[in-house]
Amino acid sequence: MFEPTNDYAPATTRYNEMRYNHCGTSGLKLPAISLGFWHNFGDITPYEQMKSLVFTAFDHGITHFDLANNYGPEPGAAEKSAGRLIHQYFAKHRDELIVSTKAGYEMWAGPYGDGGSRKYLISSLDQSLERLGLDYVDIFYHHRPDNETPLEETMGALAQIVASGKALYVGLSNYDGERLAKASAILDELHVPFVINQNKYNILDRTVERNGLKDTAKKLGKGLITFCPLEQGLLTDRYLNGIPADSRVAHDPRFLHEDSVERVHNKIVALNDIAYQRGQTLAEMSLAWLLRDDTVTSVLAGASKPQQILDNIGALKNTTFSDDELAAIDKIALG
Repeated sequence: MFEPTNDYAPATTRYNEMRYNHCGTSGLKLPAISLGFWHNFGDITPYEQMKSLVFTAFDHGITHFDLANNYGPEPGAAEKSAGRLIHQYFAKHRDELIVSTKAGYEMWAGPYGDGGSRKYLISSLDQSLERLGLDYVDIFYHHRPDNETPLEETMGALAQIVASGKALYVGLSNYDGERLAKASAILDELHVPFVINQNKYNILDRTVERNGLKDTAKKLGKGLITFCPLEQGLLTDRYLNGIPADSRVAHDPRFLHEDSVERVHNKIVALNDIAYQRGQTLAEMSLAWLLRDDTVTSVLAGASKPQQILDNIGALKNTTFSDDELAAIDKIALG
């Protein structure tokens, strides 16, 4: 594997492999596939493995690296890893990268390490920038709504962060449509470049369709980047024939449990049949299903192996669905 500062392919070749979409009506573009640092850039992952992941991503036009203060394990570890990688290999490519991070979940002990207060958000970003070794991030998100903090305070903190030059744009994560509309109105009044929402969305999880987030984002001209597009691996061929001994369910059931697999097994088998008829894997079809939607700016996918990144990019080869295919997918997923 080569180092991007010396032997990278010409940008015209690299960027031609990727599709770039505007964040809503803003001028900012994101790659259709973005790289998430949630699971595989913490203390338990070898550095050479992390290096191979980011090289593969950037080699193929993935210019967006998505982080949060608490990504690890341990919390903060992913940002430290990203900072090391950027410093060693991407310093000359900083202006070709979109680096995003977030704050909102518990990060440190005591009353100031969680939520949406001005104190927490500004302190957290300062810590994130130190771990990343950067002067600014491109996008800073409030990671989740905080019912104990006035929305005006949280949005005011985001405004101050942009005014200080520590973030170029802001985003909101895990908001619903109603709260998004209220937050957006405040940010517009403060002239803050709010451009993107980050929410869970996939064939099996349609929460953003039910809670108004998707429709409101489109109406307001805001982008949408989706996480968990493969529902923790359920929307892949991983669990079609049961639970493999080396699977996450078998070894790390923090986010995916055996009963979760059993509950949707018939659905994923039926969805896999549709994918096969389309000439795609289930994972490719699941990503393509999201990317067919002009409301979706980017699909945020993690990876533990470089080949998974290449497989994800393969979804871009066919993002067109017939009405019959969409109806069949809905019938299976929502039935």
